[in-house]
Amino acid sequence: MRKQHILSGKAAALPIENLDTDQIMPKQFLHGIDKAGLAKGLLYDLRFDAQGRAREDFVLNRPERAGTEILVAGANFGCGSSREHAVWGLQQFGIQAVIAPSFGEIFYSNAMNNQLLLVMLPEADIAAMMADAQRLETAEMAIDIENLRVRSASVDAGFALSARHQRMQLEGLDVIGLSLTYEQQIQAFAARHWQAQPWVKDVAAHTRARLG
Repeated sequence: MRKQHILSGKAAALPIENLDTDQIMPKQFLHGIDKAGLAKGLLYDLRFDAQGRAREDFVLNRPERAGTEILVAGANFGCGSSREHAVWGLQQFGIQAVIAPSFGEIFYSNAMNNQLLLVMLPEADIAAMMADAQRLETAEMAIDIENLRVRSASVDAGFALSARHQRMQLEGLDVIGLSLTYEQQIQAFAARHWQAQPWVKDVAAHTRARLG
């Protein structure tokens, strides 16, 4: 749940290192031409057995874990191929933030550009937060995006975000939305460019018109 600049909710521990994007969103769920229906594929081989039956012992399948919004995960979360579907699947499942010691570089960029908040903390803090997440009575966590702090029952720690990513999180912007905040400057630049070099404006359209 987001309330002003605070993201808070129920956390679950996923103590798996090097969990790659192929595991987060397996290839058989990449056939669609849009983002729809990816929640089903999230962590599919961990959530379901070979017959498609839910694994009762997997944390996100447990009834008491319904509504989980924050994952506390192992190092190098999201490594592997650059499939943005992994980010979309997490979001469609209801995950709003992942806290881990480190992330795959491309996954980090994809996530932050799509409003999935990623928080990096030292491994000692992650271990303590995982212990908190594993107990239902201490599973609630809060991430203060404005002041860059994350809090659980036993951890109160600062974290870093670039100014651009912090702004996107606070203002609810994806990468396209952020670009559109510079629309006036973009239009002014374009006007100056075409005024200085009018012969290249709409050159493709003019060429097609001549050839047609």
